[in-house]
Amino acid sequence: MEGLLYTIIIGAISGWLAGKIRQGYGFGILGNIIVGIIGAFIGSWLFRQIGVSLGSGTISLILTSVVGALVLLFLIGLVRKK
Repeated sequence: MEGLLYTIIIGAISGWLAGKIRQGYGFGILGNIIVGIIGAFIGSWLFRQIGVSLGSGTISLILTSVVGALVLLFLIGLVRKK
């Protein structure tokens, strides 16, 4: 149960930060959590593919999730324009 709560909190923080960085892409608290969690998967995969490691810990997890969430928001922006 603690792991799920931790994931939700990290997802919310990451999604919120990505929405602030990428103006106009906030999705509310539930949407931010989802964007942050999906962003964590995207960021982890992306960094693994290019051979980059930000280390371990909460801050590196948030940074990885934010980068992944920004990639996700960029892709959402491309789909919305069409």
